[in-house]
Amino acid sequence: MGLIDSLFGKDGKKFIKFKRKDSDAGEAGRALEELRGALYNEIRTSEGAKRQQQRFCGPFVAMTFNFFVAVGIIIANKLVMGRVGFNFPIFLTLIHYLFAWILLGIIKVFSLLPASPPTKTTPFSSLFTLGAVMAFSSGLANASLKHNSVGFYQMAKISVTPTIVLAEFIWCKKTISFEKVIALAVVSIGVAVATVTDLEFNFFGACIAIAWIIPSATNKILWSNMQQRHNWTALALMWKTTPTTIFFLLALMPCLDPPGVLSFKWDVNNTSAIFISAALGFLLQLSGALALGATSAVSHVVLGQFKTCVILLVGYLIFGSDPGSVSICGAVVAFGGMTVYTLLNMKMSESASKLLSKSMSFSSPKAKVDSEDGAHKSDASTGVTVV
Repeated sequence: MGLIDSLFGKDGKKFIKFKRKDSDAGEAGRALEELRGALYNEIRTSEGAKRQQQRFCGPFVAMTFNFFVAVGIIIANKLVMGRVGFNFPIFLTLIHYLFAWILLGIIKVFSLLPASPPTKTTPFSSLFTLGAVMAFSSGLANASLKHNSVGFYQMAKISVTPTIVLAEFIWCKKTISFEKVIALAVVSIGVAVATVTDLEFNFFGACIAIAWIIPSATNKILWSNMQQRHNWTALALMWKTTPTTIFFLLALMPCLDPPGVLSFKWDVNNTSAIFISAALGFLLQLSGALALGATSAVSHVVLGQFKTCVILLVGYLIFGSDPGSVSICGAVVAFGGMTVYTLLNMKMSESASKLLSKSMSFSSPKAKVDSEDGAHKSDASTGVTVV
């Protein structure tokens, strides 16, 4: 440094410090670019995108996200159909999916949409079926809520749980333990006691409710299986299936929506409320897909029933509503069944992780022995003795 001081003085020290800072900033920038490139390349393959989804959105995060969005869209839809007076449930569902498709298109333009698995692993017929089932599941749910009493609507929702269990047993040969069956039965009975207060029968509404049960169960099973078995991510699967859903919703509109949608008052307040509902609809579809990919179809139904009981109890404890002592007892019983079901799932997950760790511990010594045998053979072939 003495030579530098003699040649350049204080200016030489400042120049060296500036170059050193500039070099550190360049290294940090290069590291950031490498990290960005690694993340970008990771979502360019379906396997990498699936790993990222599992890494950042596990079961707890996905189900919590879905719970809060579901509560929000209930409030938004009540505002739209009640105060705003938009009594067109199928058209409202269509607006939700159109908004989602436009938003997914923007994400794709910026190259942020995760890659899809190869077409040979998932035929077009599977994607088309899922898109059609989504249209009937979402559209008929809103139509059922409009034409049925709340009690009859809740009874239809409760019947989705045994439908999923039976469908998974027939299609996937999937069975559940007797303890889980008892827990699900307790949950269903508790939710029925808590929410089914009026069972007004309407033939047209009953037909819609019954027609909705099978598409709803099938929709959840397909979303869960295609993500867990075929490396689909939620966003990629939404992008592929939404056009088919829009097509079938357009076909359902003349059959289930009343006339007069063009004469609706599209002012700023009404349009803003519908826009908020559409944004929450996109988040609900995304969070539901993430939850189904991280858990199972039955767990997602139990989450929906948990949401129903929470709304009932929050209204009673915070807002002073009086659903009655029978409904409160039913919600408490349902919470007990949900707790047992969750504990059984956690126990099963722990057992599976222990079996996986044991299998890895058994396989690693064998691999070590094989590698050592290979080394002995290699050394023997070269005439070298290993001590």
